[in-house]
Amino acid sequence: MTERRLALSPEALQMMDTIARTGSFAAAARELGKVPSALTYGVRQLEESLDVLLFDRRSRQAKLTAAGEELLREGRLLLLQMDAVANRVKRVASGWETELTLAVDKVIGHQAILDLVEAFCAQQSPTRLRILSEVMNGTWEALTSGAADLAIGLPGQHLSNAGVRAELIGDLPFTLAVSPHHPLAQAPNPIDTGTLAEHRIIAVADTARRLEPMTVGIVPGQDVLTVPSMSAKLEAQLRGLGCGFLPHPMVAPHLATGRLIQKDVAGSPRTIRLHYAWRQGESQPGLALSWWIKQLGSDKTRQALLSSHGDLLQ
Repeated sequence: MTERRLALSPEALQMMDTIARTGSFAAAARELGKVPSALTYGVRQLEESLDVLLFDRRSRQAKLTAAGEELLREGRLLLLQMDAVANRVKRVASGWETELTLAVDKVIGHQAILDLVEAFCAQQSPTRLRILSEVMNGTWEALTSGAADLAIGLPGQHLSNAGVRAELIGDLPFTLAVSPHHPLAQAPNPIDTGTLAEHRIIAVADTARRLEPMTVGIVPGQDVLTVPSMSAKLEAQLRGLGCGFLPHPMVAPHLATGRLIQKDVAGSPRTIRLHYAWRQGESQPGLALSWWIKQLGSDKTRQALLSSHGDLLQ
């Protein structure tokens, strides 16, 4: 096996590509600056190592066998991959991380995140992006456990951790919304906690695995339907399966068309103060993380994160 791997060198694959492209050993030799006999010897060495015939000896032209065509097809892919790896290594040496993982809370609008991803890809960075879709404590856990390098959409209760740097995104208002045929649709405003507790609430599951899961807006003893995503929560409420608080920008179009009805709740308006955060180490952040931190520092970006909604990952 080792001998076969050694035979499939970049030089051998380049030789095969040149012979096939030019149509003859003589033309390939001229392009490569070698004598034809050197190419003939190289092909025979390759054939012996692989124990296959790569060229049809009955043809005057350099005609590939089926095995030769397969080697050429795969060889060209290998050459492209080798070039890509070489370019990637060169770029990584300049300060770019090999991979950057983002933990994005499902409460954050996915359109704005994908706009940022598109802008990041335009930098032609060698850094691979990985996006985790989390909820509440799961977003915090992903950051502090090292599973993510940057968390977007963190509520404020955890941010006293000394090893984490957090910055404010802004306040996201939530609206209690029900379908027109839900019993609460006809209830007088404002709805008190006791009345709300009599009806099933739709909740998105906290994705924390080690930390204690959080619950928001659920009254003790209330019937709960737990769903995996914000889009599923919205759909459940549109179907009248329950009530629940949703980001106002997410429900606004449905309120405008009458598919959902906004209900006032006794007490102060429901808002969540959201942040983005990253772990602080002894060294400076890499170029990819620095790029994201800079973009998130823009007022325009922060507003977009709060105003465009829907799940990043379903």
